[in-house]
Amino acid sequence: MSMAYEEYMRQMVKPMREELTRAGFKELLTVDDVEAFMGNAEGTTLVVVNSVCGCAAGLARPSATQAILRNEKKPDHLVTVFAGQDKEATAKMREYFTDIEPSSPSMALLKGKEVVHFIPRHDIEGQPMEAIMDNLTSAFDAHC
Repeated sequence: MSMAYEEYMRQMVKPMREELTRAGFKELLTVDDVEAFMGNAEGTTLVVVNSVCGCAAGLARPSATQAILRNEKKPDHLVTVFAGQDKEATAKMREYFTDIEPSSPSMALLKGKEVVHFIPRHDIEGQPMEAIMDNLTSAFDAHC
């Protein structure tokens, strides 16, 4: 790939990354980042598998950030990997989603290293934002 293309993509996805980091999510950009975080994973963690698609922009990211802002119970940790951008980090994180098909965007609530709730793309795309938020907040209430 050309350097110009890679720089263009970095600039294009910058606001997509910042939408989550402004809300308190930590980006896991490399395999080492994922391994370091998961090696010490305790409590509950919301993992957002970010994407450039429209359902990530219009539904997944806003639903995740609003569910966190509006709910009393929240995960202890908020992390994100970016499918299609940080490919190795995303693949490494998906190794922890045992028996779950890769999906982006998607959201996983972990307790320690175990997935206790998963929202795949097909439960995001075409859904009203409120339904996705309710899905998340119900999981937070049950597990956080």
